[in-house]
Amino acid sequence: MTPDVRWTALILAAGLAGCATKQGEVVLLPDAAGAKTAVTVTQGDKTVVLDQPYAAATLTSRGPEPARADAAQVQARYGSALAARPLPPLQFTLYFVEGKDEFTDDSRRAFDGVLAEIARRPVPDVRVVGHTDTVGSDAVNDPLSRQRAEVVRRALVDKGIRAQDITVVGRGEREPVVLTADNVAEPRNRRVEIFVR
Repeated sequence: MTPDVRWTALILAAGLAGCATKQGEVVLLPDAAGAKTAVTVTQGDKTVVLDQPYAAATLTSRGPEPARADAAQVQARYGSALAARPLPPLQFTLYFVEGKDEFTDDSRRAFDGVLAEIARRPVPDVRVVGHTDTVGSDAVNDPLSRQRAEVVRRALVDKGIRAQDITVVGRGEREPVVLTADNVAEPRNRRVEIFVR
């Protein structure tokens, strides 16, 4: 090899080694509720912070490089993956009449909205957790909390949600939303929480 060809090969190899090879991309999507979010992308000893919707980092052989995307680009590149995402988990709370397993009037009216959200999911995973306030003993409150959860389960099943997709738990007075002394009738603690995935 002549000296000129060797130098040309070295310069070409050095130039190729200096080029970054794209290895992937990270894009921060906007939060559905509008909350501020951020993600830190670290690769090797380099870091890029993405703290605005559609901020992006291109992953390269030399580390992450800041980039920018927009809604149309994200849809074009990742639309099928985004469409395949499961719906985000939801939580609902329904309230009960003191000492009973009957919905309050407001919760009776809210039930149809809860049902509609559950029905949007092709295979819902529903966890129903019953609670009581601190009036009464554990011997009374434990079964009452379970009864409240069962009332919700039966109502969901009656409206078409499969029973095998629903788990029911009674927690008695162990997990109050509002901390109170014993034997205090607190309406916000007489509830059933519905967790939907």
